[in-house]
Amino acid sequence: MRFAGRQRRSRWIAAAELGLISSTFSTLVSQLFAARIGRDAAVDWMTVATIPARDWALSPEPSWSAILAGIAFHQWADFSWALVFFGVLGRWTADLRPRMILLLALPWAVFSSSAEWFALVPLIPFWQPLFTLQQPYWIGLLVHASSAVMYPLFARLRWRRGHAPARDILFTNAWITGALAAVVLVGTVALFGSHGYEPPWMGRDRDADQTYIRHMTTHHVQGIELARIGAEHAQDPHLRKLAMLMVASQAGENRIFENWWLSWFDTEMPDCSTEERAAMPGFLTPAEMRQVKAAPSDRFDAVFVEAMSRHHAGAVRMADQMWGSRGDPRLRIMAHAIRHEQQGEIALMHGVTGLAAVATAFRNMFADNVN
Repeated sequence: MRFAGRQRRSRWIAAAELGLISSTFSTLVSQLFAARIGRDAAVDWMTVATIPARDWALSPEPSWSAILAGIAFHQWADFSWALVFFGVLGRWTADLRPRMILLLALPWAVFSSSAEWFALVPLIPFWQPLFTLQQPYWIGLLVHASSAVMYPLFARLRWRRGHAPARDILFTNAWITGALAAVVLVGTVALFGSHGYEPPWMGRDRDADQTYIRHMTTHHVQGIELARIGAEHAQDPHLRKLAMLMVASQAGENRIFENWWLSWFDTEMPDCSTEERAAMPGFLTPAEMRQVKAAPSDRFDAVFVEAMSRHHAGAVRMADQMWGSRGDPRLRIMAHAIRHEQQGEIALMHGVTGLAAVATAFRNMFADNVN
């Protein structure tokens, strides 16, 4: 009994150590890799922070407190999943070899990210629909997978120093080396990317990609202006905070568009003409923008939601066309996320919560459902 107790205690300690390692690795990779697929890491961490902190976390420019809160919550969640896998389920997982752990860990990433996206966050216990409606499921899957790939190290951690089998030591040594090399590689790419040297453009239709970036950047500029009006004048506190998130997310996406343009095409991005603006779906006329600004306080929220919903629907149509195009894969991945995000924000403006939010988010991953 005493030996079995020591084994269980040792297993839980190793699970905790693995949780710290895997969650930290996932945080580093997520932070460094996000912009490579069109994600603003600061905005994503702020969105994660809304799960426990609600509207407090939202602002037009992600604050350090919100970013750190999002990272801390992510670390806690990944840490907890490692404890479940090797602690709660340790009877079946604790004695597995590294390769078998890896084979099980990746399906575990699918399960754990699904549990969060479909149930734990939008339903019990957090009841926070924003995360699920704003971020498509595959983002969480990538984050959980980056954590799960470190699970084979448990085969080393479960032994006292010097007692692990030689073959497990060799495997985990190679795995640690590979993980460190991956962090260095992703970090190097991120460093060059932050100075305007992203990997070259890889699309098959340069004109279409350039048109999309120019149009969506211009569309976002008006969306940011409209969202700032909402953040200042909305009567509903939650709607004000949601407008702040719109400012942050679209500003972050525009920074990525500008960086990609300079890196891929080595020139300044031309402005859109008056004719191009008028032809963009959902782009408001100057008169319509003035109507939103001049809306009386008792009607402002309804006027703003109607105008922003129409504006978002236009962006969704543009993003949907890019997703189905022959464009650069990074641009298409980003377009898919924008299509999901802006449809989700329309639902959030209309108060969708609970199971309806989950169903709406699921549909939004597969199609344009607002045009």
